[in-house]
Amino acid sequence: MRAAMGRYQGWMPTALLRDDAIRPTEYGRWAEAHRRFERREKDAAILADLLESIPRQGLRVPILLGISDRYGDVYVSDGHHRSVALRTLGAPKFPFHWHWIKTFGVRIEDRPFPYYLLDR
Repeated sequence: MRAAMGRYQGWMPTALLRDDAIRPTEYGRWAEAHRRFERREKDAAILADLLESIPRQGLRVPILLGISDRYGDVYVSDGHHRSVALRTLGAPKFPFHWHWIKTFGVRIEDRPFPYYLLDR
């Protein structure tokens, strides 16, 4: 039995937040997420706050990445507004946690991220 460890936190290039690498879960494409956040008042306010705070304070809450155990696809599970803000700002990298998306549940991983999945 493995000893309990803390969540794995890594850093990843923001350039990987794109449709052919790390995709948005709730939107078909990143352009769709950008358009929605610009159109909806609530989303636009959240995004404006992030665009102001990230350059001053950095990203305070890591983005959560999920990996489909069925296909190996990598998605943003939590942090779409943060991801769009990072993309808009052209931030070089972002902090993240990750988990497998499995049929029987989700658990935040304490092991290193399987970067080989992004090389496909």
